[in-house]
Amino acid sequence: MSFVPAFHGAGTRIGEMATRPFDALAVLVVLLECLPLAVRRRWPAVCLVLVSLGFAADQMRGYHLVAGTALPFALLSAGAYLERHRRVAMAAGTGLYAVFAVALNRVGANERTDEYVTFYLALALIWGVGAWLRSTRAAEAERRLRVAEATRTAERTRIARELHDVVTHHVTAMVVQAEAARYLVAAPDRLDATLSTVTDTGRRAITDLRHLLDLLNPDHGTGDGSGTGGPGRAPSAGDLDALVEQTRRAGQPVEFTRVGEAAVAAGSAESVAYRVVQEALTNVLKYAHGSRAEVQVRYGEKEITVEVGNDGSGSRAAAVGGGGRGLTGLSERVAALGGEFSADPRPGGGFLVRARIPSGSAS
Repeated sequence: MSFVPAFHGAGTRIGEMATRPFDALAVLVVLLECLPLAVRRRWPAVCLVLVSLGFAADQMRGYHLVAGTALPFALLSAGAYLERHRRVAMAAGTGLYAVFAVALNRVGANERTDEYVTFYLALALIWGVGAWLRSTRAAEAERRLRVAEATRTAERTRIARELHDVVTHHVTAMVVQAEAARYLVAAPDRLDATLSTVTDTGRRAITDLRHLLDLLNPDHGTGDGSGTGGPGRAPSAGDLDALVEQTRRAGQPVEFTRVGEAAVAAGSAESVAYRVVQEALTNVLKYAHGSRAEVQVRYGEKEITVEVGNDGSGSRAAAVGGGGRGLTGLSERVAALGGEFSADPRPGGGFLVRARIPSGSAS
């Protein structure tokens, strides 16, 4: 537009300087005002200085070019992208504007002081808009950083819980079975069965650990694994039969009752119900081995209720709870789904774990 004859003299005009015809120097002024805008984001200070020089030459020579509109863009970009020495830039800009006003008057401009002030305030407003854009962008970047950090923390916590559930249960069962094998030397058949159980439990632990490691793989989700808690899916309440049977094979009497059928879309609720039973049975093995344990799982239309208790008659401290991080993690999992969790001693001895897990909206 600055090169179109019809627009000559149609740009910003400060003072009453007579419009000068377009000449070769005007071409250089146009380029000085416009070309630096190409680097306004990478080098906003350089862009603003060059455009300002071009604008000053434009006004003092009396070209009044349309290219003068580049100044607001350069100023806006400086306010938005200048990272360091912002206050110095503002002070320097104010001083140079005062020098420009004095110089313009000396070459023949007849501008009143209030008009210089008005133009300065307009430029200051444009800088302020750029500064607001910068602060908004910084706030959004900080928010995204907080969200990313919260997501990483939640994922680390989830994986830590899964590792605790998998490793603690399987390794506890293996330890109990290995201790029992010590007393079966005189009964080769029972010893062989016990060692086979230890081997099977170890294999399940390896399978579950592989599943957790697959979750950390960027290509996770492309497989279609199968098996209880194996790669491709999380454990669910449908795997409870295998869990109870594994606990029985470790020498722990377990009475298992299932009431109702799991909803098709129970989703996360099933996985949490499985983990509640798993953690409770693990604590029975660790702290009340040999005591009679009862597991009851009720499936309702909108929730799953789990109760796991023991009678306190085992050879060790009769407590399902144990006081470790497992029950704390379970409480957090249940609470995340809007449910209720409790782990309390029984009046007559033993321990009882209860969980009510909403499943109507789980996915």
